[in-house]
Amino acid sequence: MKIFNTLSRKKEILKPMVHKKLKLFVCGITAYDFSHIGHARTYIAFDMAAKYLRQKGYNVFYLQNVTDIEDKIIKRAQELNEDSKGLARRFEKEYMADMKALGVTAPTKYARATDHIAEIIDQVKRLLKKGYAYEIPDDGIYFDISKFKGYGKLSRRTTQQAQDAVSRIDESVSKRNKGDFALWKYSKEGEPKWSFDSSLRSSLRTGRPSNRSGRPGWHIEDTAIAEKFFGPQYDIHGGAQDLIFPHHEAEITQMESVSGKKPFVKYWMHTGFLTVKGEKMSKSLGNFVTIRNFLKEHPARLLRFFVLKTHYRSPIDYSAELLQQAENELQRIDEFVDRLRGKFQVSNLKVQANPKLKRLKSSFENAMEDDFNTPLAISILFDLIREGNSLLDQNKMSKADAKAILAFLKEADEFFGFMFWGREKHQIPAEIQKLAQEREQYRKQQNWAKADELRKQIESLDWLLDDTPSGPKLKKLK
Repeated sequence: MKIFNTLSRKKEILKPMVHKKLKLFVCGITAYDFSHIGHARTYIAFDMAAKYLRQKGYNVFYLQNVTDIEDKIIKRAQELNEDSKGLARRFEKEYMADMKALGVTAPTKYARATDHIAEIIDQVKRLLKKGYAYEIPDDGIYFDISKFKGYGKLSRRTTQQAQDAVSRIDESVSKRNKGDFALWKYSKEGEPKWSFDSSLRSSLRTGRPSNRSGRPGWHIEDTAIAEKFFGPQYDIHGGAQDLIFPHHEAEITQMESVSGKKPFVKYWMHTGFLTVKGEKMSKSLGNFVTIRNFLKEHPARLLRFFVLKTHYRSPIDYSAELLQQAENELQRIDEFVDRLRGKFQVSNLKVQANPKLKRLKSSFENAMEDDFNTPLAISILFDLIREGNSLLDQNKMSKADAKAILAFLKEADEFFGFMFWGREKHQIPAEIQKLAQEREQYRKQQNWAKADELRKQIESLDWLLDDTPSGPKLKKLK
């Protein structure tokens, strides 16, 4: 198994720190609004990866944090005249509902930042004690990036290049370096706060007591949570590409400074953006589609298929046209599955097992082992569908082969989640079924005028009748 490591910029053979055990941390949501399908792209990708690794025999502990205290949460709560904790809990609940609807079930543990304030404060204290952090009076405690020699090794930036990192790094005219980031922020009036009780007065340059109430900085939340569950080093850290800098760079800087151990994380995995007309989907740009609204119009498995058709590191440009293409391709998969199932209804043919089917399965596995190359794996699935349909058309597929292909598809769907999982099963009304049967009788009699009349009648009742190689199929119109 090979995965692309953002740290080394190359594919590396996956070698867990402990045999067959993998510790995986993926950055979770900041709970201040509904999640959009750009978020879904990341979480579907890592859901697939974790499930695939488990299928291959790895014991995967998948940890995901929930940022439930942060500037955006406080600002949104103030705008809505709502308690920040209540707002964060509300959108955390909505996120969990979205993930369940999408079949994202791989995470072992979700960990809230506010449930680990003690661990966060402990890390800040240790950084102060080691001289990596400093206090700005009436502001907070900051990390001095000039003190960490390895700064920039993930993002390939220098401390000087960090000066453009204003986004989510906290501006302060009193910072030693513009790229310094907050570890602990002293709370303003009306903001959430926790006591920072410390005996480390001497470590602060001002000499003032360091028991100022406040809240954690964004980056320290993740390293404190990871250290609690995984220790100072673990196998894989994942997230979207926009987190490489400054967030993940800051995580490395904090954890390797506080522990003295390298590397903090062995493999870094990052998903590409989901864009709209070439722009990253984001709330700030207003070009986002929430998961909730998407699922009002489309089945969850369509989004999983749409996402996994593209390699997890590559960008996806979202459009109605590409979504329709994915829907058409998914229908081809459905039709093939139905044909295979129909094969069970006929007598077993004594046909020798097709060796090409075995080769395609091997190629599929090779694609997945090469950095989760899902687009290649899915293209191989369609090769299998073409070969399988050809054999079915010629009546040369044995029942044994049909069963073997179905078993393989079901195994693949344990991590794909778009072939069998979530497949819509509309209850077809008896009236519609009767009309479809009557139309089929007219088709057999070559009474095309009457058959067409019944088709139009069916469509007027909001059902589409599609003639497929395996027979007529009824589909509820949107």
